[in-house]
Amino acid sequence: MKTELTGLTPAEMTDWAKSCGLPAFRGKQIFQWIHRGADFAEMSNLPAGLRERLAGEAVAQPVRILLERVSKLDGTVKFLFGLQDGNCVEGVLMHYHYGFSLCISTQVGCRMGCRFCASTLEGCVRNLSAGEMLGEVLAANRYLRDRRTPGNGPESPDSPPERVSHVVLMGSGEPLDNYDQVMKFLRLLKEPEGILLSLRNVSLSTCGLVPEMRRLAEENLPVTLCVSLHAPNDEIRRKTMPIANRYSIPEILDACRYYIQRTGRRVIFEYALTEGINSGEAEARELAALLRGMQCHVNLIPLNAVRERNLQGVTEKTVSRFLRVLEEEHISATRRREMGDDIEGACGQLRRTTLQDGGISSGGA
Repeated sequence: MKTELTGLTPAEMTDWAKSCGLPAFRGKQIFQWIHRGADFAEMSNLPAGLRERLAGEAVAQPVRILLERVSKLDGTVKFLFGLQDGNCVEGVLMHYHYGFSLCISTQVGCRMGCRFCASTLEGCVRNLSAGEMLGEVLAANRYLRDRRTPGNGPESPDSPPERVSHVVLMGSGEPLDNYDQVMKFLRLLKEPEGILLSLRNVSLSTCGLVPEMRRLAEENLPVTLCVSLHAPNDEIRRKTMPIANRYSIPEILDACRYYIQRTGRRVIFEYALTEGINSGEAEARELAALLRGMQCHVNLIPLNAVRERNLQGVTEKTVSRFLRVLEEEHISATRRREMGDDIEGACGQLRRTTLQDGGISSGGA
């Protein structure tokens, strides 16, 4: 089985190079090339014979872009990423005034069972490795580079390449259900010899795995914790989120307060407004009472309906009314900016549609 090089730390890369009979400095060279998104053929300061040999023993880039859909509305790009075993996951590249933000997946599918999400319809096929998660970022960086400087090598001498500056772990999968690999991925992101992306520019979303939220607070990684709350009480939450049967809202909020205490960073609560379930003024006031006094922000999301689920989104009037109540109650809140509405918006839908249409091999998915 070939070694997946994107998942190796600098020390691990050096050890691997030595195990291949190479001097330690080759490990550093290969690490730098890997984090530029290069394949072996592009590693120009390595001898040609060595590049050919390495290609037979290792995988430089374990993720490739199978499909891309570009929004005509705002330029948002939705990717279908192909993995080495034939499985696929999704990612979304969004352009903001501060740079490019990439939403990545952490699992093939998901086992959390949230009723509003397409990613969980077929359960969790497997976890992604840290190297595959990093591979999503590297593939997006390469896409940006090639779009701007077609025909150039891994780095264009003409101008600084556009790169992903923010990463959001909100694609397919529950990041904290793949805890160890996600933590390694986060540490790889901030490697000085690699991408060197500030973890303050990383947001991690969870449906509320309380023990793992507390573990994350101890990691000394300044990521923004986003909690998919979607309800002001457990009775409503159990209607759409099976995880509510394991961890109650008071337990989740206690873990959030612990995270705030340990990191000094506010928590973001994601709240998908669903018609007839959680979107009334009474629910807005109950939510405000629940969060009052906490260092937090509420991100209101009109539900992006999944055709396999019998759940509906809300009108703009309902969104505005809910937001107005939160503001009246002095809760920091915004309506999330919707991007790429015309390109298979809901998480997991592009993968599912492609598999159903027979567009790619599912790799057992």
